Amino acid sequence: MVKLNKIYTRTGDDGTTGLVDGSRLPKHAGRMEAIGAVDEANSLLGWALLALGGFVYAAQLTRIQNDLFDLGADLATPGEEFAPSEMVLRIVPAQVQWLEGEIDALNERQPPLTSFILPGGSEGAARAHVARAAARRAERAMTALAEGDAINPAALAYINRLSDLLFVLARAINAAGSGDVLWVPGQNR
Repeated sequence: MVKLNKIYTRTGDDGTTGLVDGSRLPKHAGRMEAIGAVDEANSLLGWALLALGGFVYAAQLTRIQNDLFDLGADLATPGEEFAPSEMVLRIVPAQVQWLEGEIDALNERQPPLTSFILPGGSEGAARAHVARAAARRAERAMTALAEGDAINPAALAYINRLSDLLFVLARAINAAGSGDVLWVPGQNR
């Protein structure tokens, strides 16, 4: 259980931040960049939820926001042991499989792609595309971190599937409203 009595601690005033294991890193370290990028993607999902209101996909996005907190905790726990425990949060394959099931369910209701999709259409879809782009940035930060540090393979799979889900979700939102905006190669030559 998380209990925050005080929002500021002053422990980061020296430019470092604490990890789950008690170690400290510079706030600009690669691990912190990855954690921050996941947080940004999560915030943009919240922004997308505002455009959707009580829309049918709100429950899925809220679940994903919770999973992204799990992902942040996973990244904030260095080490090479990726099994979750009572005291250690880790992304698990079941969370990745849930995303895959959601992607498949959303995608089977969409017409096949005949062109690349421009980010836009309805406001909700545009916000889902912004969150998708942020998830891709988080993935780049996580894969950069993985070049030198051990990263949970399920966490890497999760962030990769998340951007796929957000792409298909944007298409599903547009199907209920404005429709996909298709790329026309060379249109303005």
